[in-house]
Amino acid sequence: MGILIFFAVILVLQGIYYFHDFSYSTPSSPEQMTWMSKQHELDRLLVRRKNYRPKRYPFNPNFITDFKGYALGMTVKEIDRLHAYRREQKFVNSAEEFQAVTQVSDSLLRTMAPYFKFPEWVKAKKANSSYVAGAFKKEAKKTVLDINSASKEDLMAVYGVGDKLSDRILVQRELLGAFVSMEQMADVWGLSPEVIAQMKTSFVVKGTANVKKININDATVKELSGFPFFRYALAKEIVIYRSMHGDLTIEDLSKIKGFPVEKIKIIALYLEF
Repeated sequence: MGILIFFAVILVLQGIYYFHDFSYSTPSSPEQMTWMSKQHELDRLLVRRKNYRPKRYPFNPNFITDFKGYALGMTVKEIDRLHAYRREQKFVNSAEEFQAVTQVSDSLLRTMAPYFKFPEWVKAKKANSSYVAGAFKKEAKKTVLDINSASKEDLMAVYGVGDKLSDRILVQRELLGAFVSMEQMADVWGLSPEVIAQMKTSFVVKGTANVKKININDATVKELSGFPFFRYALAKEIVIYRSMHGDLTIEDLSKIKGFPVEKIKIIALYLEF
């Protein structure tokens, strides 16, 4: 009899343990309820973030910055090789040339090459049947023109120089009277380094007789500020320096606050002392 009672107690206790909910929940605060109501949205955004892949846009590999190169997976040495190549005023014009210069791996090149975008004149050269191994076959001797006598049509014959860019070159030439160096093409807004490199193969500076000069020791602030290379702030600094030290010489130009010393050799050719 005692054994039966013992088994009955065990069965009752097991039934209570099985059917009764022993979990204890603390009443949620209003802040907790608000947070929980937004948990679903937070989970959705987290999944979306994990699946996010940044969109890549076409780019010219000649102008990859350190940051962009690193983001694309290039090593420091690979980026430095490209920059050293560019400092020699050279350009890569294909994915193969890019790999030859940077020495990136085949796998990395496969991920980067689909986004390479080269200028239209590069594509045109490749499409031209007379272009072989990176250079045009010389069917006839190429005529190199004087940039200071070039017409609008002459300028537009260069790949990359359209109607607006040719006008800007002519306006700049009119302001200066004449160019004294092909390096001045870099001062024309909109001309890319690739196009400037092309222009240097088609034009040179021959005649500079029409150069408009300004006497830096007699000109007023207003007259100096109208000079293409100067602005009002620099013109004012020139007059101040002149009043304190007397007539200027070429050697004095680098001592004037804000003077573009990297262009002194060119600017000096437009000045009278």
